[in-house]
Amino acid sequence: MKDLEARVEAIEARNNKVEQDKAWEVSWTRRISIGVLTYAVIVAYLYATDNDSPWLNAAVPVVGFILSTLAMG
Repeated sequence: MKDLEARVEAIEARNNKVEQDKAWEVSWTRRISIGVLTYAVIVAYLYATDNDSPWLNAAVPVVGFILSTLAMG
């Protein structure tokens, strides 16, 4: 009986960890962090390659990323 209880507790602990990981994956903090870092890297790349408007052009993939995360349920 104790073996069964230990297994159930282990499963519940794993489920809690999975729920926490899922909450991080869909959090706005994660989305915004990825967007800001992506924007900074792309601006640096476009600036280094003498793009005409790196500040505006770097926003395109970031907006695409944000929209793609909104489409996922």
